Amino acid sequence: MESRPGFPLSGAVPSTISGVALAASLMLGLSPAHAATCRDPRGFEAFLDDMKHEASAQGISSSTIASALDNVSYDPSIVSKDHGQHVFRQSFEQFSGRMVSSYRLHKGAALIKQYAGVFNRIEQQFGVPAPIIVAIWGLETDFGAVNGNTPTFRALATLAFDCRRSPMFQSELIDALRVVQRGDLPPSAMRGAWAGEIGQTQFMPSSYYKFAVDFSGNGRRDLIHDVPDVLASTANFLSSYGWKRGAGWAPGQPNFPVIKEWNKADVYSRTIAYFATRLNGGD
Repeated sequence: MESRPGFPLSGAVPSTISGVALAASLMLGLSPAHAATCRDPRGFEAFLDDMKHEASAQGISSSTIASALDNVSYDPSIVSKDHGQHVFRQSFEQFSGRMVSSYRLHKGAALIKQYAGVFNRIEQQFGVPAPIIVAIWGLETDFGAVNGNTPTFRALATLAFDCRRSPMFQSELIDALRVVQRGDLPPSAMRGAWAGEIGQTQFMPSSYYKFAVDFSGNGRRDLIHDVPDVLASTANFLSSYGWKRGAGWAPGQPNFPVIKEWNKADVYSRTIAYFATRLNGGD
């Protein structure tokens, strides 16, 4: 639910494409000459062909493009979910009371002990302590138990074809291809949430490409199966947004704005901070 991310919570994005969207496409690296047209009257297949040409123009190999996009189909159920989402309506007390359960507190504490060596290395390198990472891990996917099973390229291509946030999802689609081309994951393994988030802490492809690290040293950045990679990449995201080593993370403290970069919904970011504080032995 990374806020870059966090957009599955944002129901207020305009559903029309205008000059503002064209400007967004330029900032995202999609030139007017190559940017595909959302809801192309020629249909989804023609739109996908345009995206393949755009990917090729941005240096993606033909083999990567074919392996990821040749059998991708449009999924109207994904568009329905995107158009039907709403911002949080629960209070912080309601949401945190439901999400920070005794099970998650006990499981999170056990995982901090289980991966103590990994967390020590992460904190030395990135300055981010274990409770914050584990809180995000638990809230996003129940510590990797519920990553989602939607094919990522189907989700991204469908949302890129829809006009609500087409420039953003066209850019995310290109970055997903970059993840494949870099050798991190094959397209068949890229399955996650309906809005394109991947892995145990739900990175969008743009964040995956930018922040994922190979912390286990096996030559790949695997945020679906490799727990050290998952944890260190989450820390790298927070560090890159200005996490201050040793500083507090509760609302009003120096690191709370960094948590808001993970997810801008106040009730969610406050729940991350609260969960981490409980894991750290506080109230």
